[in-house]
Amino acid sequence: MTDRFIYLLETYFENQLKPEELKEFNKLLDSDPVLKNEFEQQKRVKEVLKKMSLKNPSSEVWDNYWTIRHNRIERFVSWFLFIAGAMFLVGYGIVKGVESFIADDHSPFILKFGIAVFVIGLLLLGFSILREKLTIAKSDKYKEIQR
Repeated sequence: MTDRFIYLLETYFENQLKPEELKEFNKLLDSDPVLKNEFEQQKRVKEVLKKMSLKNPSSEVWDNYWTIRHNRIERFVSWFLFIAGAMFLVGYGIVKGVESFIADDHSPFILKFGIAVFVIGLLLLGFSILREKLTIAKSDKYKEIQR
């Protein structure tokens, strides 16, 4: 099956074939039984599709849809605020802890330096993981697949 035949087939079903294209299409059908068979199959599919109609959902289905939609939005906002609040509290606690540790004159400089490097590394790792998760969530090809 060639691209030209596919074009002619689709144009035929849309009733937009020009007279010379119709002659070419009929010639292709007469010369190749495989193409003729494909045409007949496509014709049956188009007839079945024309007879089909979609059923409108009942009002209960729509009510349930909006309830589920609102629940999902509420849950997302709740989790987002909870996690953001927890991150701010933990971050504030870390900053205050580091400030009080650095202000302590009895701690050796090497220990202060090590803890500062550890905290900076931990923060960078957290931001890196968060950025990666957000990037993957935007472009994940398989997010619609359920296991």
